[in-house]
Amino acid sequence: MVQLFFIRADMSPLEAIDNGGDSAICGDCQHRGTVIDGRVVDRSCYVDIAKSVTAVYGAHARGVYPVVSIDVMAELLRDRRVRIGAYGDAACLPVGILDSIMEHVEAKTGYTHQWRKRPDLAKWCMASCDCDADYVEAKAAGWRTFRVRGENDPLHVREQICPANDEAGKRTTCHACIACGGTSAKARVDMAIIVHGAADKVRAFHSHTIAA
Repeated sequence: MVQLFFIRADMSPLEAIDNGGDSAICGDCQHRGTVIDGRVVDRSCYVDIAKSVTAVYGAHARGVYPVVSIDVMAELLRDRRVRIGAYGDAACLPVGILDSIMEHVEAKTGYTHQWRKRPDLAKWCMASCDCDADYVEAKAAGWRTFRVRGENDPLHVREQICPANDEAGKRTTCHACIACGGTSAKARVDMAIIVHGAADKVRAFHSHTIAA
């Protein structure tokens, strides 16, 4: 899948995390962690910033990526399968820009933690939910959802385990599945996954969920 990254152009991703500047591309997502004395603590975001995101930023800073218009971007994505937000949240874009560049894609996946503030993204993105309360609220607002749950948390009636994850035996890939495309996708079920990743990220996730 084509991967869309939302990254600040004026500072490295690691710098943005440590000074809170990542709010420009991640909004108020609780998984950003808390900045204390110039360092972030309790960060539970699953994205490995030091690898792919930093590499993409470095390539941008060296001028590797051309600057193109919205119309050209739309043509580059025509008939492609696209992941909206390999890093960052689509909510950092005006929905008109997203509508324009996604107009001719074949299929897409997308997730947003800003679903309470950006109902206009429901067409393209799943509401990222971190607990049952999030799920209930998002469903009432008309979203399809992708919920991260605890190991012993049951599925809701219209939820299924993400089939591309270890938990489901990796029966398929995101590129082949394409279920996580918001309300414009053909799929109508909601997705769920058990929290996973590095132990410190899992602990931070649970602490955020309990606090919420």
